[in-house]
Amino acid sequence: MIGQHQLAELYRQACEIELQAFKPGNVSVYADGHGMSVSDFRISAEVSSGPLCNPGYCLGEKIFYAVKATREAVRCNTNLGIILLCAPLIQAVTRVTADVTLWQALSQVLAVTTITDADWVFKAITLAAPGGLGDSDEQDVHSPASVTLTQAMQIASDKDRIALQYTTDYKDIFDFAVLRYNAKPSQWRDKNWATAFVYAELLAQYPDSHIERKHGDKYTEWVATRMRQFLEEFGQATDPTQLMQALFCLDTEFKLIGVNPGTTADMTVATILSVLLEEFFTNINTDKSSIRFCSN
Repeated sequence: MIGQHQLAELYRQACEIELQAFKPGNVSVYADGHGMSVSDFRISAEVSSGPLCNPGYCLGEKIFYAVKATREAVRCNTNLGIILLCAPLIQAVTRVTADVTLWQALSQVLAVTTITDADWVFKAITLAAPGGLGDSDEQDVHSPASVTLTQAMQIASDKDRIALQYTTDYKDIFDFAVLRYNAKPSQWRDKNWATAFVYAELLAQYPDSHIERKHGDKYTEWVATRMRQFLEEFGQATDPTQLMQALFCLDTEFKLIGVNPGTTADMTVATILSVLLEEFFTNINTDKSSIRFCSN
């Protein structure tokens, strides 16, 4: 069983690995952007880790108190999407067994969300003030919830890819991004470059909700095309550092027109956390098998 402090450390690791990856248009150690800095995100990861991993909180409380801690620490919305995606993964940890995978446990968590969870999340969204879910005619985040959290996310899922994950059991994460992430460390043995690769793959494959909330579909195909071109270079590189110039150029292009793939960055953090958690449970099961073998 994973302890609270160990779980919080894995969450912070996921956030830090994502910051270490060069993600065009987004904040990383290579470039700040959009009025936010790497320091803002590091502080946000630190202060949100406690509430997210508090075993005494329900899912909705984890999300609200993590957002509240972030808002008080950095005075801006750095990580609402990260929190919304990571909280169910963290909640699922207690359901993982030798016979129940993390993905299966996550599905169980999403199947039993409550109206109370939705109420807490509505308060969190109102506090973070990101736009998006609150615009629905069916469920206004400024009013008490009348549906479960997963049902509320279903209402928002046609315009928000984070909300969509709640209704598809994180299919984009587990059936796409995790597979691609795991392919790259085996090639380059570098989690940061594997993360950059996953970010590019996600952005080439799926429209970014954060971009489309600000610009509509004006840049949707252009961004996807630019990332597909970059992925061609990625596939031909024998050393990932050969890609730095291309990444700097892309980053400048995106930021000059105000394009920030924030949803894709949030999904990248959730991908890394999923990988780290799966590695943790795999190692535990391997150790248990070794103990059983040695005792025979």
